Amino acid sequence: MASHLLGDTATLTGRSLRHILRSPDTIITTAIMPIAMMLLFVYVFGGAIDTGAVKYVNYLLPGILLITIASGVAYTSFRLFMDLKSGIFERFQSLPIARSGVLWGHVLTSLVANLISLVIVVGVALIMGFRTGAGIGAWLAVAGMLILFTLAVTWLAVIAGLSAKSVDGASAFSYPLIFLPFLSSAFVPTDTMPAVVRAFAENQPVTSIVNTIRDLFAQQPIGNDIWIALAWCVGLLVLAYAGANALYRRKIS
Repeated sequence: MASHLLGDTATLTGRSLRHILRSPDTIITTAIMPIAMMLLFVYVFGGAIDTGAVKYVNYLLPGILLITIASGVAYTSFRLFMDLKSGIFERFQSLPIARSGVLWGHVLTSLVANLISLVIVVGVALIMGFRTGAGIGAWLAVAGMLILFTLAVTWLAVIAGLSAKSVDGASAFSYPLIFLPFLSSAFVPTDTMPAVVRAFAENQPVTSIVNTIRDLFAQQPIGNDIWIALAWCVGLLVLAYAGANALYRRKIS
């Protein structure tokens, strides 16, 4: 049964990836907006933001990486919605394939596409002056954190894709995710914010994830941020996975 699920998931993931290869503009579009924001903040606003001895591009990059992922998962919701409307789900139900393989195919496609977009964004950041002395272990920890965050928000995108009533609705769910880093430590230190905004910023998931990645790149002690970030990502992943599968079962029943 497990090999059946793995084989079907691999086949369906290959199908979704071929769709992306035929229209690579989705990956390019996903990377362009975060890169444009990075250029804007570093070269226009960065000089007015005090981040101490830390170069602003180094300070900014973790938040930009999360925005890249938030932009990318919107396409997962969109592709899932289009599959539903095209009737391909009914076709899949008539075939002897693992039901959950359909969702996993979209999720793994999102993971691959987002990783490619993240590599592009990091490459541009290096050109803009981003530097880190992080070793292989720290880079693997950053990659692990970004993969966990991608899986968590992708399963949220699956819920949005399954429950949306229109294409616009399926794509628009990512707007709050893209906006959330602006109310965190991603762009400015939280101690410069008004008390109410600061309280929200310091207790929402993006801040702990951003702080963890920033400290890993800077080779600084991580403290409790990594445990808070992991708790947010794992908790969100479990809830979104359960919600998406429950919704999917109702859709195909």
